[in-house]
Amino acid sequence: MTVRTVGLDLAKDVFQVHGISATGRKIFNKNVKRAKLLTFFETLPRCVVGMEACGSAHYWGRELSRLGHDVRLMPAAYVKPYVKRGKTDAADAEAICEAVRRPSLSWSALAD
Repeated sequence: MTVRTVGLDLAKDVFQVHGISATGRKIFNKNVKRAKLLTFFETLPRCVVGMEACGSAHYWGRELSRLGHDVRLMPAAYVKPYVKRGKTDAADAEAICEAVRRPSLSWSALAD
């Protein structure tokens, strides 16, 4: 299966990455260290990457855009309704992935 959408929960050292196929099936939900994040995204096919807008989101968005990914930033308030269980990094990454797929939500695409 090919990854079509990725939800990226940003953190200080370990990021949570949740990837799904075009049909919505989970392909992975794993931790990636900061030093390995760009290497990880280099191995993925071009896809939509959703992130909550925060201080470091613009930096990571620009870096992922350079790799050819379609990066979309959204306010945390848009993600919160999609969290299915407790506040964990894995649940947040899954919720980001779900929220970025919704056409009715307004998100900001990064432009170089």
